[in-house]
Formats: sequence, C-alpha cells, structure tokens
Amino acid sequence: MRRRPGIAGLQNAAATRDQFRLVGENVAKVRTDVMKEQLATFRSQLEEFARKHKSDIRKNPIFRQQFHEMCAKVGVDPLASNKGVWAELLGIGDFYYELGVQIVDICIATRSHNGGLIDLLDLRKLLCQKRKATLESLSEDDCLRAISKLKVLGSGFEVISVGRRKLVRSVPTELNKDHSGILGLAQAEGYVTVEQVEKEFSWSTGRAIDALETLLKEGLAMIDDGHRDGKRRYWFPCVTVSSDTTSGEAK
Repeated sequence: MRRRPGIAGLQNAAATRDQFRLVGENVAKVRTDVMKEQLATFRSQLEEFARKHKSDIRKNPIFRQQFHEMCAKVGVDPLASNKGVWAELLGIGDFYYELGVQIVDICIATRSHNGGLIDLLDLRKLLCQKRKATLESLSEDDCLRAISKLKVLGSGFEVISVGRRKLVRSVPTELNKDHSGILGLAQAEGYVTVEQVEKEFSWSTGRAIDALETLLKEGLAMIDDGHRDGKRRYWFPCVTVSSDTTSGEAK
C-alpha cells in the first residue's frame, strides 16, 4: 500500500513552491528593471539624436518618417503634446498642428466638388500649393500623421483605401462594401453606369441603383444624362478631380 505524504512533507512542498515563486518574481523584477534602464538610456540617446539632427528632421520628410518610427519603438510620441522636451527640441508638434488646420481648410473648400472625399495625392498637391512648397517636401506619411490627430474632432476625418487609391474622408458618411466597390470601379474612367455595376459585381438592377443613388444623395456623385445611348453616367469627382480644378477654392 502506497504511503501518503505526511504533514511535514506537505509543508516542505508548499515552502518549496513559495521559494520558486519568490525566485520567479525576483527574476521578473530584475528583467523589468533592466528593460526600464535600457529604455531610459535609449530615450536619452534619442533626445541627443534629435538635437544633433534637428534640421534634417524638420526639413527632410523621409528622415522625419524614420525618426517617428524610431520613437514608436520605445513608446515615444513626439506629437502627443505641444509641450515638453520634444516640442522644445523640434517644434514638430506645431508643424503637424499647422498641417492639420490646412487639411481641414482644404477639405471644407473642396467639399462642394467631391462630397467630402478627396484623393490623398490631390490633398498633398493642394497643401503644397497652399504652403508654397514642393511635393517632395511633404510626404504622404506627414499627411497621414496630421489626419490621425484630427480624429479627436469627431467629424469623420479618416483615410480609407479604395482600390489603388487612398481617400481622405472629412464627413461622417458610412461607406459599405457596395459603395467602396463602386468607387473602385469608377477609378478606371471616372464614372460608372448601372449596367457596368451590374456586370462587374453580378448585382440586380435594384441593388446597383440603390447603392448609386445613396452615393448621389451623399454628394459623392454627379449624374450626366446627356449621352446618345441614353445611359446615365454617375461621375465621382473624388477619383477624377485633380488639384488643378480645385486649387482656386483651396487658396
């Protein structure tokens, strides 16, 4: 018959478990302290790097993006506040704040043309015109970071991908898969017809018309009935309007 462990044996086992637990906690604490020390050292080195390359960070968009990526790896957000060491070192908080204000201005100025949906590249071109700068001096990453800060306004500012394009939405319009599919299809010629939508997606006539009319009501589409074939064209300025046609309103 197998002998059961006595009270002393159970107490020893419990003591052993407690010792292992304490050792594990001590090891975890040491590792955490080492990691904190390494992060503090890296952040200090990052600040020194920022001081040394301040001019490049502010003027070179590629260098600026790489700097943001380095900051993200150690949990530093230079845009989190306009106060503190990063604002004093670089002033990039002011740069993105100004960029965000200009993005809002342009989106409002062009809304009557595009219904509140503008191609990101067109937005960059208009921003460069407004800032009297070259396209190379303002990167897509700069625009995306500035737009991400506009979300706090709660006014629908966000970037959506439609086909090969990135579009900036400045109105709280909910686009479902049907609407996104139509916008993607419209990139080929700038417009679609009901028949094209039916054929491309194998939809019923009712479904195609419903999706197109919704986009029309939201101000994202314009209709053109002046064709000999009698087919209505639904034009989408957000995938066809270039900065040349909207620059007058964005100034």
